[in-house]
Amino acid sequence: MSPVTWYFSAGSPRSASLRYGRTVNEIEQVAQFRRRHGVDDLIDVHTHFMPRQVMDKVWAYFDSAGPLVGRPWPITYRHDEEERVARLRDFGVHRFTAMLYPHKPEMAAWLNSWAADFAARTPDCLHTATFYPEAEAKKYVASAIEAGARVFKSHIQVGDYSPLDPLLDDVWGLLEDSGVPIVVHCGSGPAPGTYTGPAPMQELMRRYPQLTVIVAHMGLPEYREFLDLAEQYERVYLDTTMAFTDFVEEDTPFPEDQLPRLDALRRKILLGTDFPNVPYSYLHQLEVLERVAPDSEWIRAVCRENATSLFGLDG
Repeated sequence: MSPVTWYFSAGSPRSASLRYGRTVNEIEQVAQFRRRHGVDDLIDVHTHFMPRQVMDKVWAYFDSAGPLVGRPWPITYRHDEEERVARLRDFGVHRFTAMLYPHKPEMAAWLNSWAADFAARTPDCLHTATFYPEAEAKKYVASAIEAGARVFKSHIQVGDYSPLDPLLDDVWGLLEDSGVPIVVHCGSGPAPGTYTGPAPMQELMRRYPQLTVIVAHMGLPEYREFLDLAEQYERVYLDTTMAFTDFVEEDTPFPEDQLPRLDALRRKILLGTDFPNVPYSYLHQLEVLERVAPDSEWIRAVCRENATSLFGLDG
């Protein structure tokens, strides 16, 4: 399948009836995927919900093929918030996140306030929070944890900060003590950042060995090194976001010699998709797992059971 084969994209001149037909078709195909592997419902640890003005700017950046993107990247699910939530539910997503992240100081606390409200009115969303290296970070991270945050997002690439910044020392300490997972975009894909790559995270885990870290995108393109990190530390996991898809495999294919490690680490890999900010269908992210999965038990673990255990969710 070509990476430009999508079900539909927002802004397309196609008729509403055609779009509706294709939407229904994808919903049924996702249901078929779940039935094939005995997955009652899905838990997606890497989905994006943000304040409207922030999401619009993110989409505009993707539209411009900015330097951190570097290639055309049409947003497949460019819908309003209510429709995006409905789409995930239609796909059988039982729990999802609101990955949001600041790119400058004095932004994270405001995002956390919005995310707390979103979680309160969207009970199937795992209450998400974020942070940035700044003097106030310890205070607002502690407040978010106290308010019930279930997962944090750290975007080292977009934020252009080092995870070893001294302003984050207390933040990592709080997160280690609380056990709240942190999804960290720390790999150098789709384009290297000043502080991306495995070395900073290796040092971070040496300092805080009980941190619960979910490495976004399987750590692409440094797959080997981040698989090593997951092997070395009990509480390091990886999410599948964009990994194995045609779009990513075109430039940074997952190394074939590392495929057996996916089986060995089957309890440490979680479904992530980057919904809605993907240039292909949600179905595609699921179906590519069948290319690398050793068996249906692996798919059940990745798509539901591992996150159920990690987040202490109901069965």
